[in-house]
Amino acid sequence: MKLFVCQACGNVLYFENRACERCGHQVAFLPEKETMSAIEPDGEAWKILAEKGESRMLCRNAEYDACNWLTDTGDTTGYCRACRHNGIVPDLSDPAQLAGWRELEVAKHRLFYSLIRWKLPLRTRQDDPEHGLIFNFLADDPQSGERVMTGHDNGLITIALTETDEIERERRRLEMGEPYRTLLGHFRHEVGHYFWDVLVQGGGKLDECRAVFGDDSTDYGQALQRHYAEGAPPDWQQSYVSAYATMHPWEDFAETWAHYLHIVDTLEMAAEFGMEVRPKVDRDGDLTARIRFNPYEARDVQALVNAWLPFTFAMNSVNRAMGARDLYPFILSQAVVAKLDFIHSLVRDVAKSASMPRKG
Repeated sequence: MKLFVCQACGNVLYFENRACERCGHQVAFLPEKETMSAIEPDGEAWKILAEKGESRMLCRNAEYDACNWLTDTGDTTGYCRACRHNGIVPDLSDPAQLAGWRELEVAKHRLFYSLIRWKLPLRTRQDDPEHGLIFNFLADDPQSGERVMTGHDNGLITIALTETDEIERERRRLEMGEPYRTLLGHFRHEVGHYFWDVLVQGGGKLDECRAVFGDDSTDYGQALQRHYAEGAPPDWQQSYVSAYATMHPWEDFAETWAHYLHIVDTLEMAAEFGMEVRPKVDRDGDLTARIRFNPYEARDVQALVNAWLPFTFAMNSVNRAMGARDLYPFILSQAVVAKLDFIHSLVRDVAKSASMPRKG
């Protein structure tokens, strides 16, 4: 994530800001420019100070304080690049469900920031009625007791609203023995399944992917039952980024995809602050890193890993000093790095092809 500033006063902004906390100017995100801009009323539209007064509409979900993005030029849907992928949203007349949905939108918009940065293909259900990317945000049924399960099915990503309940999310984290469980983590994992369909299966990369992640044709249902009955193998950390990744190659890919997004977006934030890790006790340089590069443009995954490991060791140490859990409680073995390299190459190939000028 980048650092953003208010064009009206120069104050630093958070990605989620609706208004500058110093000067009070309303601000919004301009996705095609990957920047935040101060905006001013222009009839029903808004003038964009970062674009010399060009006018644009705010996303319709700004009405619910759930989105701070501007729509595209010529848009006819009323929704921004992130919100036009929404399907079912919760009951917005219910204050608790509205508050939960707003939290989900924060995580979803951070996801789309990364996907847009890489110029990954993002087709809606209007573009592709059978396979387009769509999100349903569903609440449990209190009358029947039926619980919504977070998951992916052929482009449809369902996120359980109950995950916005921090107490329930922590209970599930402990129950499932997970070191990490966040809303953003859910989004990044589930969209990994979608891009397996689009970039691996649909992109002619199936054999290459199987060589790295294993044979995905093995029965998923049986693998799921085995995982919850027996758990992960004792030596799982030698080959997998998480215990859940051991369940099936599809889950291994989605978990690795999510971690790749964690690494790249967090390193961009660290680079924006000019962070450097150089402890005096590190004589061999293993814990030294100068994060002064754009991770979205890193040529190879090793450059990311070489910065990530010292950075997370430092941040884990800071968290422990505060009595908090580790920021990144995972181990990146050489086998996991090889899987991250596959994801890196996959994403880089798409970004390169999207940047190439069209012939004719």
